Amino acid sequence: MGFAPRAASEWVTIATMANFPGGSAYSMVRDVAEGYLLVTERTFQRLLGPEMDQLAFEIDRYTRELRGEQPAIDDMAAIQQKNRRIQRLTTCVMMLRAYRQRRRV
Repeated sequence: MGFAPRAASEWVTIATMANFPGGSAYSMVRDVAEGYLLVTERTFQRLLGPEMDQLAFEIDRYTRELRGEQPAIDDMAAIQQKNRRIQRLTTCVMMLRAYRQRRRV
């Protein structure tokens, strides 16, 4: 929640919304994994420190879910799709860590 003065003696509460595309960190992670959202440094610019923590947590959680899925050994398309999703999330984590290190967030 944020506060903004309307007049000198009045304060109004303004509800702030998370800055995640898709509405939540989990939906953003799913979009990244599926390839619907391409991650760049600009993606992280509008996120605050706690939101980046939440995003990193959700990436780790979804990566664990993906690794837990075991497609059939002879289903090469499913195996490739699973590996692509994991690769996209791994790249997102690396970019997030590099961004946080540079910005010291």
